[in-house]
Amino acid sequence: MSAPAPSPAPAPVRVPAGTTAGAAVREAGLPTNGPSAVVVVRTLPDGDGAGQLRDLAWIPDVDVEVESVGADTPDGRAVIRHSAAHVLAQAVQQLRPEAKLGIGPPVVDGFYYDFDVEVPFTPEDLTKLESAMKKIIKAGQKFARRRYDSLDDARKELADEPYKLELIELKGVDTSEVMEVGGAELTAYDNVHAHTGEVVWSDLCRGPHVPTTKFIPAFKLMRSAAAYWRGSEKNPMLQRIYGTAWESTEAMDLHLDRLLEAEKRDHRRLGSELDLFSFPDEIGSGLPVFHPKGGIIRREMEAYSRQRHEESGYEFVTSPHITKGQLFETSGHLDWYAEGMYPAMHLDAEHNADGTVRKPGQDYYLKPMNCPMHNLIFRSRGRSYRELPLRLFEFGTVYRYEKSGVVHGLTRARGFTQDDAHIYCTPDQLQDEIKSLLRFVLDLLRDYGLDDFYLELSTRNPEKSVGTDEQWEEATEALRVAAEDSGLELVLDPGGAAFYAPKISVQAKDAIGRTWQLSTIQVDFQLPDRFDLEYTAADGSRRQPYMVHRALFGSIERFFGVLLEHYAGAFPAWLAPVQVVAIPVTDEQVPAVREIAAALRARGIRVEVDAGDDRMQKKIRTHTLAKVPFMLLAGARDVEAGAVSFRFRDGTQVNGVPVSDAVDRIAAWVASRNNANPTADALTPA
Repeated sequence: MSAPAPSPAPAPVRVPAGTTAGAAVREAGLPTNGPSAVVVVRTLPDGDGAGQLRDLAWIPDVDVEVESVGADTPDGRAVIRHSAAHVLAQAVQQLRPEAKLGIGPPVVDGFYYDFDVEVPFTPEDLTKLESAMKKIIKAGQKFARRRYDSLDDARKELADEPYKLELIELKGVDTSEVMEVGGAELTAYDNVHAHTGEVVWSDLCRGPHVPTTKFIPAFKLMRSAAAYWRGSEKNPMLQRIYGTAWESTEAMDLHLDRLLEAEKRDHRRLGSELDLFSFPDEIGSGLPVFHPKGGIIRREMEAYSRQRHEESGYEFVTSPHITKGQLFETSGHLDWYAEGMYPAMHLDAEHNADGTVRKPGQDYYLKPMNCPMHNLIFRSRGRSYRELPLRLFEFGTVYRYEKSGVVHGLTRARGFTQDDAHIYCTPDQLQDEIKSLLRFVLDLLRDYGLDDFYLELSTRNPEKSVGTDEQWEEATEALRVAAEDSGLELVLDPGGAAFYAPKISVQAKDAIGRTWQLSTIQVDFQLPDRFDLEYTAADGSRRQPYMVHRALFGSIERFFGVLLEHYAGAFPAWLAPVQVVAIPVTDEQVPAVREIAAALRARGIRVEVDAGDDRMQKKIRTHTLAKVPFMLLAGARDVEAGAVSFRFRDGTQVNGVPVSDAVDRIAAWVASRNNANPTADALTPA
């Protein structure tokens, strides 16, 4: 269930000097309407990096070659969505002239625009705004780019827009967060009446935009919410309207269907319905507790992961939840990651009887990472090259102070357990170790039922990192080679690395096509240096090991949430908290059913007996809603024949299966770790 595939990239188009890009596109016979219509062009990459997106009205000074950008491409959709945000802002100021404009960028699958209004928007307001937007789009207003001659001209025009004035004062400082300003020029976009040429509305913007509003064929306003101006709690609270826009009604309908399916699969709702976990207010935001059934799933996830790690030569360690602040000064986390850490606890101070300090206290922190402690384990004694690669592994619980607006169930928690490994190796072992790690990671994710991956390589942000260029280049190249050798698609994430190391992240698609970042692999030269890690080489010299960070699930909690949504709560039988429910038709069959349950428990199967007073159909419905993979039904004839009937999640049924055969089939299915739903066809021998 995903949007239609984008059209293949066409050949470059030559735009002669003095000619609009749009004219060249039409001359080349490229589509000008429909889902693949060209909406902007991109200049070809040069020595300075990627090309720039340009409006179709752009006129180059010299002959250039460009790539056409279709509406059904990621860049094309982003342009449509940003143009839709302008239409929304125009509609808001038509209906509420006093509204002050914030920013309106495209985001994943949609757009938003922030407004300063006295009264928050209601659902009825969104309906009125949609109607106004449709009229604007139908009118075919032209998006016309205009350059300000000076900052003073911009200030004069935007005198009644305080937030826009703030943005133009930021020009040349840090404008990466917004679409309004950027580049060498300060520009606005006018919405121009299709027939009279009159400017009917304007907005500060760097663009680009679609040629006219008619290039926004499908949109919908989704919701409104409060949002701080520029994301800072120190700034005023504005009202944000979210919307989505697509290249066709078909593409938007698919997206909306996907949202409905995602809502059904929301792990927070399923966690409550299936009695798996909760977030008690008494404990605090982002700090989950797992109930017995959720605890079983978690235990099984951890147990299989532990087994696979043991088979692959990992050594298990444990470390405390809290440590002195000096450790994170050494690691650099207090310099680079303090905002993501819980505040310090000042402890251990001793006082004299008169209240004066005899022994000063010191700061302790809840750990946000396990790696500094693993470095101390490595450093606890001398190490030889013969011990390398040394693979240390821990299910280590960490704590990160996520902002309240960011916390989201299990997938963005404040306390969570990482399946964390740190590998220490020699330089000549590095490449093989990374490749082996990547194979291990992908194979284990497949074992849990995820098998559609691509890789993302996050590189250095020079302004937010430590270490030499040479170290970063070596580490990045090692990751790049391993990623390319995997045969998976590799996508670059420029500047997205942590302060100490580049990383490969495994991006996995779930059952409804959403992408989740799961495993990460980082090559780190900084922490071994900061912690003075050494090993004795074959020639007797002391050398610094290379260090690889690896989190496979990301965290147990987050992976639990991902799997819960991927399977829509219907976990594979090997993970299901209750694998079998045995149901007698009448009280007379209860003893026989209990014997069947005992035989299953002897084979390690988690089984319950439902001997309650509900009617059979209600029992079947109850356990179907509880996502139990196997139901065994036993009536008088079944007991007389030494048999049982299977009932499955999909409603199919197999009758008259000998009890011993039924036990063997269930035990074999669970032992195989088959991630499919058992059905009548799947369980019946060929």
